[in-house]
Amino acid sequence: MILRPATASWFELLTSREELGASLDCLAATGLVQLQSHSRSESRLALPDLRVTLVEFETLARRYAHFWPAAEARALEPDHDLLEEPRAALARLRTWAADADPLIAELESVAQLREDTALLTTLCQLADAAVPRLDRMANAGPVFAGRVYVMPESGLQLSLPPAVLLHRLPQPEREFLVAVGALEDVEALDRSLAARKARIVNLPADIPADAADVPAYLATRSESLARREASARAALDALSQQHEVPRALGELAMASWLVAHVPELPVTEHFAWITGWCADDSDARLKAALDARGLHYLLRFTSAPEGCEPPSVLRNPRWAQPFEVFARLMGVPATRDADPSAIVAIIAPLMFGFMFGDVVQGLAVAIAGFVLRKRMPALRLLMAGGVVAIVFGFAFGSVMGREDLIPALWTRPLEQPLLVLGTALVFGAVVLTAGLLLNAAQFFWRDQGWKWLAGDAGILVAFLGLVGTAMDARALWALPVGLAWAMLGPGLLAGSDRLGAIGHAAGEVTERMLQLGVNTVSFVRVGAFALAHAGLCTAIVGIAEAAGPGYWPVLLIGNAVIVVLEGLVVSIQTTRLILFEFFIRFLTAGGRPFEPLPRPSALSQPISRSKP
Repeated sequence: MILRPATASWFELLTSREELGASLDCLAATGLVQLQSHSRSESRLALPDLRVTLVEFETLARRYAHFWPAAEARALEPDHDLLEEPRAALARLRTWAADADPLIAELESVAQLREDTALLTTLCQLADAAVPRLDRMANAGPVFAGRVYVMPESGLQLSLPPAVLLHRLPQPEREFLVAVGALEDVEALDRSLAARKARIVNLPADIPADAADVPAYLATRSESLARREASARAALDALSQQHEVPRALGELAMASWLVAHVPELPVTEHFAWITGWCADDSDARLKAALDARGLHYLLRFTSAPEGCEPPSVLRNPRWAQPFEVFARLMGVPATRDADPSAIVAIIAPLMFGFMFGDVVQGLAVAIAGFVLRKRMPALRLLMAGGVVAIVFGFAFGSVMGREDLIPALWTRPLEQPLLVLGTALVFGAVVLTAGLLLNAAQFFWRDQGWKWLAGDAGILVAFLGLVGTAMDARALWALPVGLAWAMLGPGLLAGSDRLGAIGHAAGEVTERMLQLGVNTVSFVRVGAFALAHAGLCTAIVGIAEAAGPGYWPVLLIGNAVIVVLEGLVVSIQTTRLILFEFFIRFLTAGGRPFEPLPRPSALSQPISRSKP
């Protein structure tokens, strides 16, 4: 039944200790399994030891991750040792780190020298005759000193020591400062500018005296540093291959997945016991996946252990699955709660399309949802909303905001606004009635149907009487009957103090009827937004006609603005009405979410090497 969440099934799988890793990988690949350990007699898989290993790995990663190659994806084969392989991988990384430290120091030194060289090249392109000779600044001392600074901002107010000459060369996002002065004053300037996050550019001691030769010198220096960096990186790559660093990183990523997502499983010397929940109510798909990997196992579906709360599994048809996002915004329905996704898949597009009725604009929204569905899965909802907007576009006779191209199959909103508002009001009453009926179903699923019949059934009768009066005055009799029913029913069920129970029920009935009335009227905004959309379209068309030769550019830009602006506003209003007018009638969202075991490949992000 699509209106009621299913209960996940408890499964138990016995496999060999050697095939534990491959079995876990296979179960994760199905997307049907959520693990939960349950055992008091057997020994546990020693995951705490892996956590110690991973702590040391994270320490190494903070220092060396920039110099590691990409991790090699590791498959959990039957002979894969889940405990010993990560420890061996960490040992390889330790050995690699000891051998790589000199090369890393060389790369870090070269990186700084290359940055200094690039800054000096820029400085030479900006400098004029007022800049001192760089060779004399590089070799100044012991009394005088010269500095080249790079400031992160331009135009900062500086407090200079009295015996320092300063030349400023500003750029849009930074500023070069060339300073010359007494050594102690320049050192004081060093300390002052360090607080401003200034960087000192190191000057090579062999920089040419002739300013004309400096650019060629810097270009040669840059090429030499590039060769040194390439040589060091080649040596580092060779070390990575020698110590099998990609394989080691893959092993440790696998260990991280194991610690984060696999509970402490009971194992013996030869066997392992995997337990948890399956989204299917049969073992057919799990068996097929395990058999395809050639694994040895015993699998059974059985009653869940006492005290274990089963997760809720939403089993909706494909057309309703994108709309599960609305219920998940509130939580997850429990197994005896209603799953409104199928109903939302009908009412949400209807509300969106009614407020956004235009053929071309609806087509644009549907295309946007289709194009962006993979990048942002939630935008898949726009496809259904756009299609319904196209339908209402034909009903309202609106194409790109114009109402003179096709006839209206129903009505034009601005010509009959009361009809549009009334239709929205009736639609709201139908939605709220559906919410009350779902609430009734939940009472019966919880074996509390008698409780609903004694009280909430009267609320439903009174609400239908109130709404029905708008169409036929004879329905008014249902209002007092329903109110009396909802007040007297709880009193009849009360074992004692029936008068107090009736008084309490009267207060509750008054509050709930007021809420239902306000919630029903709230749906008038659906019609109001349909009218606002029609008015805005009319305004855009009027502006376009007044633009003369610019008619089509103005019309196209105006429609684009409507699609973006009103598309956002209408989406927000649709979400609000569903969450706070519809769901509030029945949804408690007290279920336990089903969280499938993810595959290691989806969690083990490769560590890419980048420049420090």
